Amino acid sequence: LDTLEKWVTEIFSEIPNNGLPKPSFDHLTQPFDTPEFHKLYRVVPIRKVHSLTITWALPPQEQYYRVKPLHYISWLVGHEGKGSVLSFLRKKFWALALYGGNGETGFEQNSTYSIFSISVTLTDEGYKHFYEVAHVVFQYVKMLQKRGPDQRQGHSIRYLIWEEIQKIEANEFHYQEQTDPVDYVENLCENMQLFQKEDFLTGDQLLFEYKPEV
Repeated sequence: LDTLEKWVTEIFSEIPNNGLPKPSFDHLTQPFDTPEFHKLYRVVPIRKVHSLTITWALPPQEQYYRVKPLHYISWLVGHEGKGSVLSFLRKKFWALALYGGNGETGFEQNSTYSIFSISVTLTDEGYKHFYEVAHVVFQYVKMLQKRGPDQRQGHSIRYLIWEEIQKIEANEFHYQEQTDPVDYVENLCENMQLFQKEDFLTGDQLLFEYKPEV
């Protein structure tokens, strides 16, 4: 570590600091004309596959990286057990797979907006009923919205779910495979632009705070 620190100091200390603040585009929120954004686009795929993708443009969520609300919602939407969207669609023989979330890349999450998408891989039969599939997805999201933080045995169900996600992410972080050093440094440099100093190593992976209102 002493040797590495010496190299880093020698190589990078000569890079000038222009003293300028990090660029922010907070004043350019809501880039999409939402009332006009209710569109259906049909795209002919290269390979034989039917996929329905529903996309929402949301206010920027970067500031909530310690809470990760979109990660929480995507976990609920992507759940495959009894009572889930996918379970229901599979019983109808309409869908093969479903996933949702935010890629946390610059395009999908930045200081202007955040994108949230749900993609459903449809069967041939599901393709014929894609309007009904979309309706089911919206019904499920509406149900999550209406239920709110249920109280059961002194703990809210939402908290127990959040805690489960937190533990899973912590395990994946602690037991992750070694990555390519160049990719790791590149990812770390990006994190330094987004997170507080103490979260440079963990801010893009771990959940720190439970805030149901967020």
